[in-house]
Amino acid sequence: MKNISSVLLISALAFNYSCTTMKTKDTQQEVQNIDPSLSSNPFMKKSKLQYEAPEFDKIKNEHFKPAFDFGLKQHDAEIIKIANNPDAPNFENTIVALEKSGEVLKRAVIVFSNLTSADTNPTLQALDEEYAPIFAAHSDKMFLNDNLYKRIKAIKEDRLDAESKKLLQYYKQNFEIAGANLSSTDKEKLKQVNQELASLSTQYSNKLLEARKQGGVFFTDAKELDGLSPDEIAAAATDAKNAGQPGKYLLALQNTTQQPVLQNLKNRATREKLFKASWLRAEKGDGNDTRETIEKLAALRLKKAQILGKKSFAEWKLQDQMAKTPDAAIKLMNQIAAPAVETAGREAKDIQDLIDQQKGGFKVEPWDWNFYAEQVRKAKYDLDENQIKPYFEVTTVLEKGVFYAAEKFYGITFKKRSDLPVYHPDVVAYEVFDHDGKSIAIYYLDFYTRDSKSGGAWMSNYVEQSYLLGTKPVIVNCFNYQKPAPGKPSLISYDDVSTMFHEFGHSIHGMFASQKYPSLSGTNVPRDFVEFPSQINEHWALDPVILKNYAVHYETKQSIPQALVDKIKKASTFNQGYMTTELVSAAALDMDWHTVTNESQLIPVLDFEKQSLAKHGFTLSTVPPRYHTPYFAHIWGGGYSAGYYAYLWSETLDNDAWEWIKNNGGLTRENGDRFRKLILSVGNSVDLNQAFRDFTGHDPDIKPLLRNRGFIK
Repeated sequence: MKNISSVLLISALAFNYSCTTMKTKDTQQEVQNIDPSLSSNPFMKKSKLQYEAPEFDKIKNEHFKPAFDFGLKQHDAEIIKIANNPDAPNFENTIVALEKSGEVLKRAVIVFSNLTSADTNPTLQALDEEYAPIFAAHSDKMFLNDNLYKRIKAIKEDRLDAESKKLLQYYKQNFEIAGANLSSTDKEKLKQVNQELASLSTQYSNKLLEARKQGGVFFTDAKELDGLSPDEIAAAATDAKNAGQPGKYLLALQNTTQQPVLQNLKNRATREKLFKASWLRAEKGDGNDTRETIEKLAALRLKKAQILGKKSFAEWKLQDQMAKTPDAAIKLMNQIAAPAVETAGREAKDIQDLIDQQKGGFKVEPWDWNFYAEQVRKAKYDLDENQIKPYFEVTTVLEKGVFYAAEKFYGITFKKRSDLPVYHPDVVAYEVFDHDGKSIAIYYLDFYTRDSKSGGAWMSNYVEQSYLLGTKPVIVNCFNYQKPAPGKPSLISYDDVSTMFHEFGHSIHGMFASQKYPSLSGTNVPRDFVEFPSQINEHWALDPVILKNYAVHYETKQSIPQALVDKIKKASTFNQGYMTTELVSAAALDMDWHTVTNESQLIPVLDFEKQSLAKHGFTLSTVPPRYHTPYFAHIWGGGYSAGYYAYLWSETLDNDAWEWIKNNGGLTRENGDRFRKLILSVGNSVDLNQAFRDFTGHDPDIKPLLRNRGFIK
């Protein structure tokens, strides 16, 4: 996913993500006058590394607080100067000035927000909680500044070029969405709510990180892990030792409800123990229980929406999205939900039939599904996940798969950079070159799970492309793959392969950005569009040319046999009812939390979830939502509130556009250049619905999505 949580944090400081390239003598003098130690603070000036990549070897925990304090004061002064400028408002002295503001603040916050997701520690967590309400208040100073809003409204669109006109419209809309039109009384109410929301969201994220860390399951006997490979068992032993439990085995939790190893664990008691540890991780009644925080968040979000004149939080949140309204998003979900649940029901019968044939003597439960689904897949398609994994070594998948596909489709190449400092020893860096040999970006990858990292996978910018600022993209992809035991290969599942292609799709969206203004650059697009470039990139994982190049056995160095490729493709629609129901039920749950119109509808968390799932027909107890409300980080701490439907909306776009690519020659540079020109390079500088029509020649059609998932022929 696109790391919207970091985007939101940056937005909370300064409406845009920009920084100025200028530093005056007065500012330098102010730095010295405030605190001599600031002169050595790495956030006080632009990084000297290529493309202003962060100087991780110089950045310490103690640098953030003084940089925040100075940056807030500096940005406050800049905003006041812009708002109170005696000259008549125009695009340059108001909008461009805002785009250039917040230099120090942005540098500090963008690194901070990425580290709190990827490699946090108690010091950073405490700072996060301390500054969340401060940043929210700072944001309100700008959005609710009457003089500033009046200046923006007074600017005429006449004679502005297309991108500048789009930026002006963007500012007007976002100021109004943020409450610029409110009365003074309501603005004060909104400020208080925003600060409380910021604090609660940060508290939620910190609680969940600890709940995930503490939720891992220790086992005393390797026999309990029967079904895992020797390398996986060795890794579990290493993880337990690192957690202070030598001689035991630790299965850490990943972000989702289902845990990947459940498909291999033969011991049913082990599976049940691991599943329940996942499901109950954040509802144990301890300090990491998130339910009370969620209830407060939901109530405050409703209150915020009502202050802003909307019936529900979702109605307020979707104004600037492609869907526009909750009804449009719900309509799409309903179109997908019915065939998904129906298909999942048939899949459940197949699994129960297998259990009965084996005289299991029990009814299938959620912790059984993946284990027996894997057996059904073997029986139906003669496909064993353990046959596939040896062909998917992490670095080979990256360089011979993800990079190779990008070279074939777009003409870009990559060079490993061992000279750039990184924030953790696991991180690797590459420089990216365009088809003409020109350098265009720096790209970091952080593959492995650890206690200091949030769950899931995401893409973030450290530096965004902007012609105005003369900046090029510096991007990171973070994953949570299980780190192998020392000396062992890092083998991943096909799902993990898809995730790598997906997250790179976000990265290529950022790398190909070609905007003047940072606020419109690259992935700064609506949530229900931002997943489109990432999801379409997943399709390359099974392209015959690409697959043969990266699916190489880590021992024999032989390419994956065609017979195994055929099995993977035949099985591509297998278990889609389950996986789609998992996804759409989570999306519906999110939308229900955010379409409440009266606080009396906000009943206790677990009761609310139960009612929501029943209302939408998600009554298969064996198919729980991908995220249970207490650990649904996307919507309570990650910026996807009222927006989890975006994956389905974007997937509709992705499958439709992919069908166009297949029907027009597939993996060709001509198609790659067209997709780059019309979709990847436009950022938010054009009407994105029109951009899609320009690429495919028609409005989005849901049928390719339903065909791809095997729901229709």
